[in-house]
Amino acid sequence: SKILTASPAELTLMLYEGAIKFCNIAIVGIEQKDIQKAHTNIVKAEKIIDHLRITLDMKYPVAQDFERIYSYLAGRLVEANVKKDKEILEEILEHLRSVRDNWKEVMRINREKGII
Repeated sequence: SKILTASPAELTLMLYEGAIKFCNIAIVGIEQKDIQKAHTNIVKAEKIIDHLRITLDMKYPVAQDFERIYSYLAGRLVEANVKKDKEILEEILEHLRSVRDNWKEVMRINREKGII
């Protein structure tokens, strides 16, 4: 029900949180030598990034910036999956957390302004 009542901004935040969660689970999978667990969760993170990319509204200039970020993350996720590389996933997590935190700040500012 949380998803059904969420605003578009909140849904985007949930997607970031999901990608972070799946990357963390993939890291655990690598540490446990559970290749399938790592693969499955990296693919889940890839699908989230793909969804974020295809839903960008390119009429806004900032969408180009997000496209570059998502494109980079998508490529790194593929590399992390092929190599089952924990360090690449840690780097991806840093980027995802940064984007998520910036998104939260934008949401906060817009709430204060009464925009969302």
